[in-house]
Amino acid sequence: MELKSNTYDFQFIMKSLFAGGIAGMTSKTTVAPLDRIKILLQAHNVHYKHLGVFSGLKEIITKESFIALYKGNGAQMVRIFPYAAVQFTAFEFYKKALSTVMVANNSHIDKFVAGSGAGVTAVLLTYPLDTIRARLAFQVTGEHVYSGILHTAGCIVREEGGIRALYRGLVPTLFGMVPYAGFSFYCFEMLKYFCMKYIPDITCSTCERNTGGLVLCVPAKLLCGGLAGAVAQSVSYPMDVTRRRMQLAMMNPDTRKFGMGMVQTLMLIYRENGILKGLYRGMSINYIRAIPMVAVSFSTYELMKQTLNLDTGMKL
Repeated sequence: MELKSNTYDFQFIMKSLFAGGIAGMTSKTTVAPLDRIKILLQAHNVHYKHLGVFSGLKEIITKESFIALYKGNGAQMVRIFPYAAVQFTAFEFYKKALSTVMVANNSHIDKFVAGSGAGVTAVLLTYPLDTIRARLAFQVTGEHVYSGILHTAGCIVREEGGIRALYRGLVPTLFGMVPYAGFSFYCFEMLKYFCMKYIPDITCSTCERNTGGLVLCVPAKLLCGGLAGAVAQSVSYPMDVTRRRMQLAMMNPDTRKFGMGMVQTLMLIYRENGILKGLYRGMSINYIRAIPMVAVSFSTYELMKQTLNLDTGMKL
C-alpha cells in the first residue's frame, strides 16, 4: 500500500511539473514581444525610451528585424520551464498542506500564502536565468555585448563580482513576488470557485473523467486568469521595475547607480522619475502583456491537469 502511494505521489509530481512547465512556456512565448519592449522601456533604453508600446514594437521590427521581437526568448524558455513547473507544483503542495492546518475554512488566506510561497520557491531556484534573459533582451542589434546564455553568464560572473552578480535584484523580486504570486493564485482560485458555485451553467462543463464533476470552460479559464493577472500586477509592479533597473545597471556607465541595494534603487527611481514615469513606467504594456500571459498560463495548466488526469473536476 505504501509503495503504491509513493508511486502515485511521484507520478503526480512529475505530471504536475510537466504541466506547469508547458503552461509557462506557452504563456511566455505568447507575450514575448511585449516582454521585450517592456524591458526596453523599464530600463530607459536610449533607442526606445521616447517611444510607446506599439510604436516601440514597430521600431524594433524596422530597426532590427521581426525575429528581434523574440530576442532573449530562448533564455526565457530555459528559465520558464523549471520556474513554472516548480511554481505550480509547489502551489499544489503548499495549498494541500496549509488546508490541513488552517481551521478557519471561511478564510481563504491559505491560497494566498500557498501562492506566495510557490512564487518565492520558483524565484530562488531560477533567478540567475532571469538576469541573463533580461541582459539578452535589453541588447539592440549592432550593439551586442553578449552572444548567448553561457557567454552572458560567464561575463557577469567574471566582470561584476562573481556568482553573486547573477542574483542582483533578487531582494526586490522576492518582495514583489509575495503579493504578485499570492494575489495571482488567490484571485484565480476564488474566481474559479465563484464561477463553479454560482454560474456553472455559463462557465462550466462536465468533466468526462468524473460524472457530476465540473471544470471551467476555456473562455472562463481565460477570463479568471486575466483578472487575476491584472490585480496581481497592479500591486507588485514597482518591485518589478526596481528589479529590472538593478539587473541591467552594469550594462551602461550612466546606469551603474541603480546597481546598489533595493531601497536605494527604489528611492532613486522615485526621485528621478516619480511614480507614474518611474515606479509605474511601462505599466500600460504590463497590463497588455500580463493579462493574456496569466490567462494563458492558468488556462494551459488547467487543461494540462485535465489531460494528465490530475484534475477530475469539482463536485458542488
